[in-house]
Amino acid sequence: MSDSLRNDILLRLKTIKGHIAGIEKMVEESKGCEDILLQIAAVKASLEKVGMSIIQEHAKECILASEDGKATYEEVERIINLMIRFVK
Repeated sequence: MSDSLRNDILLRLKTIKGHIAGIEKMVEESKGCEDILLQIAAVKASLEKVGMSIIQEHAKECILASEDGKATYEEVERIINLMIRFVK
């Protein structure tokens, strides 16, 4: 994983952590359910973006890591299965 991508993911995760702390505070203060759910939806979307970035990078690394630059059927199948587990 490149340093740039790693830094981007870490920044996103720190932002998500801050949002979760904000949601916790909203619950403690008995804020409205709609507001809380909107923040939860935002966190879910952010986590999905982080996950997809990691999956994309993993797929590229697996394909490019092979000697001829071509992934085997098993490697592609493993990547697809990983993606399916992630999106469930």
